[in-house]
Amino acid sequence: MEILDKKINKSEFAKKYLTYYETISKAVVDIENEIIAVDSELHSDLEALLLENGSKQKNLWGINIHPLREKEDFVEFTSLINIRPHQNNRSMEVEDCEIKSRIMKIIDKLIDYGH
Repeated sequence: MEILDKKINKSEFAKKYLTYYETISKAVVDIENEIIAVDSELHSDLEALLLENGSKQKNLWGINIHPLREKEDFVEFTSLINIRPHQNNRSMEVEDCEIKSRIMKIIDKLIDYGH
């Protein structure tokens, strides 16, 4: 598990973070601190890592990153940790378009799709 706070290119990401699954890397994005925890079997482990490092639960959203795909299919907004009725998110999918947009801005900031 690692916290990304600096830009990495897509091919380096794929080499480094396809540890548990062949084509995806589970990730949790902190939309407030603009960081991403990556490389774990479970989203909940990444969530715990971020919480231990000062993140707040309400800002953490689970995604799956597909580093071998093109940009339009790079991110999947699905995780069990996203089920939060108290934040009006009642499914595994991130439902709020504003939160999705913030997640994508952080992905764009930290992962270079060009390589």
